[in-house]
Amino acid sequence: MDQSARLAPHYSRFRVSERLLLTGHSHQAWPDVALAGQIDAFMDAARDADGKWALAFKQADRVRDGLRRFLGDPHAQLALGASTHDLVLRFLSALDLRRRPRLVTSDGEFHTLRRQLARLAEEGVEVIVVPARPADTLAARLAGAVDGGTAAVLVSAVLFEDARIVPGLDALAGTCLRHGAELLVDAYHALGVVPFSTAGIEEAWVVGGGYKYLQLGEGNCFLRLPGHADRLRPVITGWFSEFGELAGEPLPGGPVVYPPGAPRFAGATYDPTSHYRAARVFDFFTGHGLTPEFLRAVSLRQVGLLAARFDALDVPEHLVTRDRTGRAEDFGGFLALRSPYAGRLRAGLAARGVQADSRGDHLRLGPAPYLSDEQLERAAELLAGEIRELVRAAGRRP
Repeated sequence: MDQSARLAPHYSRFRVSERLLLTGHSHQAWPDVALAGQIDAFMDAARDADGKWALAFKQADRVRDGLRRFLGDPHAQLALGASTHDLVLRFLSALDLRRRPRLVTSDGEFHTLRRQLARLAEEGVEVIVVPARPADTLAARLAGAVDGGTAAVLVSAVLFEDARIVPGLDALAGTCLRHGAELLVDAYHALGVVPFSTAGIEEAWVVGGGYKYLQLGEGNCFLRLPGHADRLRPVITGWFSEFGELAGEPLPGGPVVYPPGAPRFAGATYDPTSHYRAARVFDFFTGHGLTPEFLRAVSLRQVGLLAARFDALDVPEHLVTRDRTGRAEDFGGFLALRSPYAGRLRAGLAARGVQADSRGDHLRLGPAPYLSDEQLERAAELLAGEIRELVRAAGRRP
């Protein structure tokens, strides 16, 4: 059922009823309550100055509680960070790459991993890159590349280019456990649109954030620690890891000491405004019944509408097509159209008033719960017009 009449009024600052924002897979609108959170952060700082941190840490705990609901892990130990890159660096720095110099990943990972791992490879780390497609067999093929020299496997739960869900992560986790390798799962394109659970991957690390489907904005990323995380000593370590000891005697010299749990992977001074905002948004989600299951049902319906309208155009596949293998449930929260003209289509849609994006040869169309069916139909019409222009241009070529 179309939820826009109920939800859109709460996103008035982003004018979601007036714009065709098919950016739901990248930057969703923030509910109006997010602004109140940002004002709260300012007011606490104005009143308490450096004494604001006790209140800021309470906001961080509220954010952790909200993330746990979407991770399906009520007791998760969560280290927070401004970006997933910040957190991935802390994770990588905890690996014993001298003894286990191999990292295994896919060629479908977001740039956070792609770029950093490519740079590590230039410095002599053995990075095995497995083709991400077909996604149905990716986990098994990653498992086949794991050996006694593997420090970690790094893979997404949902691929960021084409929205394919990667099945079989539980079996991959078992393989990693048997070989003593770590497993890092990037859940960014799952949380808030595909129900996620750490059941079956309890010993995995999970990284993600709220910039996309959770509507939290920047600065709200996390690293979920497995139970054995206390055995690792990250080289990149922030002074917040010893925040609780600073009021006492100066720490003695010698090896760096780490606390147990999430503080072990803590960073340093940060802008707490993002947590005030996120805490308000999570309260909004709870108050309006925006549960993982509800959001998944809305997403499947909206993506299905866009897919049906595209299929009805009967476009030559060499110009624009989409992955029609598998079921709708095998995809995440956006419709990916593959075309050598993806960038042109994105620019054409922008000129027609539709905000979307492209990654390589994929045009990505991301609906969101606050958009109406009428808005999606209008966006599909404008896409059809842009594709007709593309077909005509192709027909004029010699």
